[in-house]
Amino acid sequence: MAAPKKINLALQGGGAHGAFTWGVLDWFLEDNRFSIDAITGTSAGAMNAVVLASGLEAGGDRGARDALEAFWRAVSDQARFSPIQRSPLDVLLGQWNLDHSPSYLYFDVLSRFASPYEFNPLNVDPLRDVVKSVVDFDSVHKCSSVKLFIAATNVFTGKIRVFSQQEVTLDAVMASACLPQLNQAVEIEGEPYWDGGYMGNPPLYPLFYETETPDVVLIQINPVERREVPRSAREIVNRMNEITFNSTLHRELRAIDFVTRLIEEGKLSREDYMKVHMHRISAEELVPLKASSKMNAEWAFLTELRDLGRKTAKAWLDLHFEDIGKRSTIDLRGEFS
Repeated sequence: MAAPKKINLALQGGGAHGAFTWGVLDWFLEDNRFSIDAITGTSAGAMNAVVLASGLEAGGDRGARDALEAFWRAVSDQARFSPIQRSPLDVLLGQWNLDHSPSYLYFDVLSRFASPYEFNPLNVDPLRDVVKSVVDFDSVHKCSSVKLFIAATNVFTGKIRVFSQQEVTLDAVMASACLPQLNQAVEIEGEPYWDGGYMGNPPLYPLFYETETPDVVLIQINPVERREVPRSAREIVNRMNEITFNSTLHRELRAIDFVTRLIEEGKLSREDYMKVHMHRISAEELVPLKASSKMNAEWAFLTELRDLGRKTAKAWLDLHFEDIGKRSTIDLRGEFS
């Protein structure tokens, strides 16, 4: 059997939609045709990354798969106590969105007029308890199977901070997933941090500076394009957030395309600059889901997303496995021309 091909992974954030990424990772770990060199992640992507690293150190590929399932199961169990649930109409219509949920609508309005310092002065965050219960951060630090990088946004400076593997703590993970409308800023070393998606969803540059692996597989769960004009106030805000959270990624992809062109034209040395092969796994089935569904952690929804991630990863791998190590499977010039 041929040796596994080495890849880097870039994991986007997106709340409960991160269960799609869980499915992709689960398939990769089962398939065994890839060896993961490094992972960069933001928000839910950061959580998937640290859970995977913790599980790998404890029990190899099987341990990583079990840890990912345990994490998402714990997320779902915790969410059962949340007042934000699907309405009977949402259930009747068979949709996973929360757009008709009175509790979701109330909280959505409240978050626009009150800050988490006002409506949650004790800074209660059940998700923090979930991460703490599942992830062994000593194992994360000891894990030699993968290099790990997670991102957060410094509130004071507006700059990205990428936490390397030895810097990854519970606070760093929660900072990476800290949405300022919902959670108080996470303080680390005297500096406050918000969600890393504002400045890198996810950041790609650590993969180029810290590894020699040219192939990067982006697992993208935030829609880039929507062919409809948002008309309600909520739709407008949601689309603004999607554009904002994808903007830094687009800039990095443009930079990759620019450097690739210079290498191909002989203006940059192949000895001094690595030609990056970019790949992407995404699913059209995620596009119709509304932003409210990112807060839906019902087990049936999470496992549906997991199964979609596994199916999509298998189809992508069957189609593009031979391209790994040879060429990009994203037409960056076509996307940004």
